[in-house]
Amino acid sequence: MPLRPSGRIRYTCLVPRTDTWYSLGVVQSADIVVLFALINESEGWTLRSLAERLGVQHSKVQRALERLADAGLYDSDRRRVIPHAAEEFVEHGLRYLHPAREGPVVRGVPTAWAAPPLKSDIVSGDDLPPVWPDPTSKIRGQAVEPLDGSLLKLAQEWPAVAELAALADALRLGDARSRAAAKKHLHERIYARL
Repeated sequence: MPLRPSGRIRYTCLVPRTDTWYSLGVVQSADIVVLFALINESEGWTLRSLAERLGVQHSKVQRALERLADAGLYDSDRRRVIPHAAEEFVEHGLRYLHPAREGPVVRGVPTAWAAPPLKSDIVSGDDLPPVWPDPTSKIRGQAVEPLDGSLLKLAQEWPAVAELAALADALRLGDARSRAAAKKHLHERIYARL
């Protein structure tokens, strides 16, 4: 290492930065939950009202909206989700950007094809259902990391958002039959607000 004139060693930062120029605009998994909330929110929402309903800080919602707008999923001028872009992203891009893997058997909240609305469409055999880990739940299944930690609370308080997240999990985890059913439900829910 080069020496300074004073004779001291000059240290440089050896820890790589994770916020490089190409990762600043990447849609994060928590941003998808904000996207799902916008799909289900009424017209007169504010940053604070949306943040309170999601149980997060309003600055987190603001940054999520900026990233969603940069990705072309949200129109910041009209304050609306761009439906065809959101549908295409969730159906085709989410599984590659934020892949889901089934983990160990845990107690949790059912997701994907084990949760509404797919639960009534798809009969899963004796396999354990995919679940978001929650030690207070009575249902045992294969652990799946939720898109955001707030989804466990939202499953109780704002079920429409949790259902969209479950559909996204079916698209990320499921076989062709589960994905086809999830696409149909996702399309209906995204375009229901138009």
